[in-house]
Amino acid sequence: MNLPPLLSKEEVVQRASKLDAWKLIDNHHLVGVFKFDDFSEALEFTVKVGEVAEDLNHHPEINLSWGRVEIIIFTHDRGGLTELDFQFASRVSELLK
Repeated sequence: MNLPPLLSKEEVVQRASKLDAWKLIDNHHLVGVFKFDDFSEALEFTVKVGEVAEDLNHHPEINLSWGRVEIIIFTHDRGGLTELDFQFASRVSELLK
């Protein structure tokens, strides 16, 4: 698999500013926290996130709890953020529309 290159700090900041519901942490990873009315809705969202992950072959850390899903994403093999991370974040954000 051909991994995308790391983005520059400027590229990361610029792209992160366009994302809703995601925070840039240490210019290294993105964290999204999504709230739901109950566990069932949070679980349903988590399954959809898993489908995005499989489609992109890019897998985040997902923390599921009652009414809350936290997602942490970065490109492990590159040790930071690439275009793939921002594609993933955008696709996940689209699930909420």
